[in-house]
Amino acid sequence: MDVSVSLPLMPSRPEWAVQFGALAQRTSTRRLWCGQGMTLAQHQVHAYLAGMGLRLSAGVGVSLMPFQHPLDAALHARSLAAITGEPMIAGFGPGAPALQKAVRGSAYEKPLRATREYLQILRPLLDGQSHAQEGDYFSFNGGMYQIRSPRVDLGVGVLRPGMARLAGEVADVAICWLTPASYVEDVLVPALEKGAERAGRPVPRLVVMVPLAVDRPGRDPVALARTPHVNFPHYQDMLRRAGVTVDEDDADVTLRSMIENEVFLFGSPAAIAKQIDEYREAGVDEVVLNTTGVALRENGRAAVTEFEEILREVRS
Repeated sequence: MDVSVSLPLMPSRPEWAVQFGALAQRTSTRRLWCGQGMTLAQHQVHAYLAGMGLRLSAGVGVSLMPFQHPLDAALHARSLAAITGEPMIAGFGPGAPALQKAVRGSAYEKPLRATREYLQILRPLLDGQSHAQEGDYFSFNGGMYQIRSPRVDLGVGVLRPGMARLAGEVADVAICWLTPASYVEDVLVPALEKGAERAGRPVPRLVVMVPLAVDRPGRDPVALARTPHVNFPHYQDMLRRAGVTVDEDDADVTLRSMIENEVFLFGSPAAIAKQIDEYREAGVDEVVLNTTGVALRENGRAAVTEFEEILREVRS
């Protein structure tokens, strides 16, 4: 199982990201990941790091489909692979219905179909092929100029069995967030395998982003685990399926249950490393360490230290 790290926050200045790029380079982690940017755009941050000499394999995910037409998404992904000189993973997801409505004027009535159509345009464009498609949500007729660049693998954000089956059919990578190892093994892996079997193709690689923090004096794990995702209905549904107690009126109840159920990992570096190893046993191909809570509550330097201590244990 590969181990990677994520940029905890999308910064307002690109210099802030350098410490994490340098960490990824000196520790030889598999790749540096970042999520959807709303301050600086995610692809540009990776390009900035490459310009600083930190030419890293990039993971971008998940980018929100309503923000980009597939042609623009393909151009950004291929450009980043060409700039870094490294293969990358470009992950996509439909986002919450409220976001879809805010950006598009209406939510996707069938988000699985929208995701399928999106990737069906992206893959041939990234493979240098022309493509014609009339879809319910995404249509296209054309291609991109061909250039030499490393491969871009397409990922899908996966929370529940339906999207996992779709990822099995059309994606190179399934990307999960806030999914405990037991849920991954019992629910998502079988769904991925079913989708791949139905499409007659290999099972996609499975990447799980794991939020965590080291137990230190004065730290409140509930505060460190806090994330807006626990307020979204599709995340709440997934967490319930994973055995987490979800309280729609009191997020702290949900967060405490997430800690108890090892959705958010909190403990010594050695204890966290053992919990991470459970993802290996669950069939995960790449674990992405995420220290967003530490970066938000403390600072970037503390988040880097967190990564360093845990990586030493994971790799020992």
